[in-house]
Order: sequence, then structure tokens, then C-alpha cells
Amino acid sequence: MSHIEKKHSPPARFRIVDLFAGPGGLDVAADVLGYEITGVEWDKDACATREAAGLDTFQGDVRHYRASFFPHAQVLTGGPPCQTFTVAGHGAGRRALDKVIIYINRLHDAVRPENRNSWEQIFRTWRKIHQELRVREIEAKEVKAEKRKIEELKATERKGLKKKLALLGNSPEEIKSFLKTLATSPDLENFSDDEIKNISRRLGDLDNQLDKLKDRLEELGDERTGLVLQPLWWVIERSKRPGCEPYEAVVLEQVPAVMPVWEEYEGVLRTLGYRTRRQLMHTEAFGVPQTRRRAVLMARLDQETPPSARRALPKVSETHHRYRPGDELRKAPVLQTGMGGPEDWVSMEKALAAAGFRPARPAFTVISNYGTGGVPEARGRRDHDVPSATITGKISRNRVVHKGTDQDLDTPWDRFSFAEAGVLQTFPVAYPWSGKDVPQQIGNAVPPGLALHVLCKVLEPDLGEKEAQERLADATTRLRTWKPTGRVAARTHEGLKGHPLTGR
Repeated sequence: MSHIEKKHSPPARFRIVDLFAGPGGLDVAADVLGYEITGVEWDKDACATREAAGLDTFQGDVRHYRASFFPHAQVLTGGPPCQTFTVAGHGAGRRALDKVIIYINRLHDAVRPENRNSWEQIFRTWRKIHQELRVREIEAKEVKAEKRKIEELKATERKGLKKKLALLGNSPEEIKSFLKTLATSPDLENFSDDEIKNISRRLGDLDNQLDKLKDRLEELGDERTGLVLQPLWWVIERSKRPGCEPYEAVVLEQVPAVMPVWEEYEGVLRTLGYRTRRQLMHTEAFGVPQTRRRAVLMARLDQETPPSARRALPKVSETHHRYRPGDELRKAPVLQTGMGGPEDWVSMEKALAAAGFRPARPAFTVISNYGTGGVPEARGRRDHDVPSATITGKISRNRVVHKGTDQDLDTPWDRFSFAEAGVLQTFPVAYPWSGKDVPQQIGNAVPPGLALHVLCKVLEPDLGEKEAQERLADATTRLRTWKPTGRVAARTHEGLKGHPLTGR
């Protein structure tokens, strides 16, 4: 009997619209997997990188676009800015989180089948929310302007106070000590100079005004509170607007503090006929050479199954060991994959070597720009043979020293280049970083290597385990060697006409 090699059927060629697309982390992963993807991004520097990478882009505020503008998009992805929630549980962050959850619940009530709301009624709910957020945004701008004026007055008063103290013969150290005491526990009766007393009182009054303005800003929140609602509204619009078809799948990701938001999203998505899954993903457990946690929300349309019988989407299986500081023996327990168990996590050294950087650095230690344990002076340290700490917008400030010392490596090896920092985020070494503040672009990006795992799981659920692993292995190899094929200029609203996703 002759041997017939089994050929895998090609995956469906999904068309994706990616909100808050950044420099293209998810986009390049989608491109490697063979999907068509269009990003919406307002930041001009991120758009410059996207243009150089040949990624299809609409440049502008997501709020100036609508889901109905892209009727041929089958999948919605995105990472709305959620920095306001990163201090959830600590004042402002907790209040911002509570507010956005209230808005999500209002939208959920609007789309519940038992409420029998028409599209016009659903849209009216969204318009009211949008108007409320707009009023808050306008007032917040006015409060910020007033705050800047008060800060300028305070700076002028402080300058006058320092000058007066110097004229009275106080040394710089004594002046510094006085200002510090004044800020914490002012006691003006100990000073006989009336001018110093008056200036100090004025500074105290200005501080009180600033405190009130800060409290008001915390109550108002900022525009990012509204932006986090945008992906949900796009899903609702495609599901409820007459003439529109629901997205087949949704993938959203952000920092772990956003998990409560994704939980509320899940409730709405299930009401709209989706199977869902929230997952806190450790990037190094998916082959990314850095420790980073991302909150991922996945959804797949399943309107044929009754809600009571609709099961959650399966988890995205970890393929590598997790890394725990001090556990260099790679013994951290993870779920076995069934194909020989998980691989070791990927170290910085291994990732940079695989990308072809030559000559290789000698054994090194990365000293973070950030402190650890709440102590600014206690800089975090990671050796070359373990995954990097989380890549942030301050990556260019991290020092690279000889292992186990504080002695910098020779230039240029004493800092990571843009290409190297990108590789630690699993971007291809040839990724054409452009525009300004590239470190911030890199730090804010979705790791493409992580995106491969998520997209495959959500968009190709029928692949068998072995076939899925082969698909991921092939995509990972192609991601590493990916190169741009040419520039693609970013579009504006005028570019909607004739675009493949618009049908115009």
C-alpha cells in the first residue's frame, strides 16, 4: 500500500480590524498566520512604524470610526488604553474601574433580550453614555488648566520664598530643610519675618487648592475611561444594528488590572451569543523571553447553542515553563501539553542569539531602571540566562553590565538596541521601528509571539493538538524571519472608500 502524506487544510483567511493597534504586535502575528488585518491607531509615531512595516492602518481616534464602517471585518481585536485601572484598589484607579463597570452594565441592560429594546433604544443608551463622558472630559480639561495655573503660582511663590530665605543668610541645605518642613508640618509662629509668614501661608492656600483640584480630577476620570468601552460598543453595533452581521471572534488584551472589566465584558458577550474565556497569561510560558502578565479576553460566536448549554472556550495551553526568580532550575510546575511536556522558558541570551546578533555579549546582567519591593534604589536584576523582566518604555535606560557586577559592558553592548528590545518582545529582528520614542512603542506593544498562540486558539479551534503545535512552530519560525515587503501609507477617513473592509 502506497504512503499518502496527509495535507493540512489551509486556515480560513479571516479579515481582522484591530483597535488601538499600536506599532503592530498583533498585526505582524496575524500577517504571519495568513490573516488580513487593518489597524486603527491615533499615535503618529506608532503609525510611522506601521507604515514602514507595511501594515494597513487608519490613523485617527477610534471614537471617530464605527464598526459599521468596516462591514467585511470578521474579527475584532484590540488593547484599549487602561492605565487608569493599574492602581485599582488604591483610590483613583478603583473609582475609574467602578465607573466603567457601571457603564458596561448599562449597555448590558440595553441588549438583554428580555428588555426587547430596538436598535434605536440601544443606540440611545450609548449616546447618553458618550455624552456623559464628553461632559466629564471637557470639565477635566478645564480643571487641568486651572491646576496648571495654580502650579505656576506655587512655583513663583516657592522661588520668592527661597530668595528671601537666602537673603536672611540661610544655606541651601537649611532652605531645603525649611521647605520640606513647610510641606509636611508647617508651624509659622516660629518665624518672626512677616514676609516669610505671608509667602508660606499663600503656599499653604495653593496646596489646599491643588488638593481639591486633584480630588475633582479623580472624580471625573479621564478619556481612557471612555476608550475602554469602545471595543464593547463595536461588538454591540455589529450584533444589533440592522443590516450588520456579528463578528465571528473577538480578542482583547491588556494589563492584569483590567480582568474585572473583561469579566463584565464576558457577560455582555454571552448575552450576544458568544462563548468566552478570560485568561491571565504569563508570556514566558508561551515562549516569550520575558516575564510579563497579560489579561486576555477571547470570544467566539456560537448563536446556535442555547445559552444554558454554551460552554466556555478552552484555555490557551502553556508550551513553556513559567519562570520564578531564583528558580533557575526551571522546575516551575505547569500543565503538561501531552507532547513531551513543556519546554524550558526562553532566556535573553537564547533569544538574542537566535535573532542572529553578532558578536554575542559576554555573560551579562540587566539592571532595571525601576526599583523593586517599593524601594527605588533597589534596582531589579536579571542575568543573561533567564527571561528578561517586563519590557517597558524605559528599556533604553536599563544598564547591561558584566554578570554579577556593576561594571557596564563596553559600548554599544551596555544598552539594548531597539532591535534587541523588540526581539525580547518577540518582534522580528528586521522590524522597522520608526518615529519618536521607540522604547515606549516597544514597551506598549503586544508580544507577537503571545498573539500567535491566542489567534490560533480562537480562530482555528478545530485543529488537532499535533496539527496546532505544528502550525505554531511554523508560524514562530516565520515570525522570527519576517521582513517588511514595502511601505504602506496610513489612511484617514478619506481612505475608507474602496477599502476591502468597507464595501464602499
